Amino acid sequence: MNDRPEGLAGVGHVNCSGQTALITGSTNGIGRAAALALGRLGADVVVHGRDVDAGESVVDELETIGAEATFVPADFTDIDAVRELARTVREETDGLDYLFNNAGGYFRTGRLTDQGVEYTFHINHIAPYQLTADLIDHLTDDACIVTTSSAAHRGVSLDLDRVETVESYSSMRAYSHSKLANILFSRELARRVAAQGRSIRSNSVHPGAIPGTDFSRFLPRPLPALVSALDVVPGITSVADGAAELLYAALSPEATAVTGQYFAKQSTRTPSRAARNDDAARRLWERSATLLDIDEPLAEVGESVNPPSE
Repeated sequence: MNDRPEGLAGVGHVNCSGQTALITGSTNGIGRAAALALGRLGADVVVHGRDVDAGESVVDELETIGAEATFVPADFTDIDAVRELARTVREETDGLDYLFNNAGGYFRTGRLTDQGVEYTFHINHIAPYQLTADLIDHLTDDACIVTTSSAAHRGVSLDLDRVETVESYSSMRAYSHSKLANILFSRELARRVAAQGRSIRSNSVHPGAIPGTDFSRFLPRPLPALVSALDVVPGITSVADGAAELLYAALSPEATAVTGQYFAKQSTRTPSRAARNDDAARRLWERSATLLDIDEPLAEVGESVNPPSE
């Protein structure tokens, strides 16, 4: 195994040998960087994405540094493909120690998936909800689930009337709404897992404003291309630093001691008031199961998870 990865404050000491991680959306960007970092820490890595060539390239990189890796393709606009991804992971691994719900999308034009759900909400929330439901019993006793959210969740509240329509569509609002759903999902998952007496942790994370991801998508053209071409921009997070945020929310001493929390800048943070609404989290969980026409995962609800104080 090569030298341990640089830039992973708080987690570079962790030994992940013998552990397995699935990172969705790991053929590029922060997902790819996180996959490579986990490989250097000793983990076996399941790479996911839509592009087979890109996925196999990441697997080659991981194998070059001495890590065990496999690639499983799946299009998150297709719920059957998500279910097949989960089935393949269950068949090809003995268990999962880390599930990073990192894949996401942003769409300037409103449209619905074949399931009749708005695209952004489907890819960013419904798909990871289904994947987590299908893998929850494949997770090890002390596993951790990290869901990639964003500071963009602020300024919106949960509106379940809008998840099956593109009327008056706003790309920015749709993205922000999906990122709010990520935090609510992560909190409700933490509560329900705890109610079953399992020690699985569930946290969400804002990885920073990263060129090519949520930051540049909100900029008028041609600024996204300009930002992506620059190495350093004030207030912008590098891909490597964004990946470090994901790993911090799973591996750091702070993260291993908590569940149901929201991380940013390598610390627990207080998300918006809407993201701390436990009733909204329950309603989101129930509506998600209805949209997927499945029984509610982890049906028993436990006590509320308290966020850090204001």
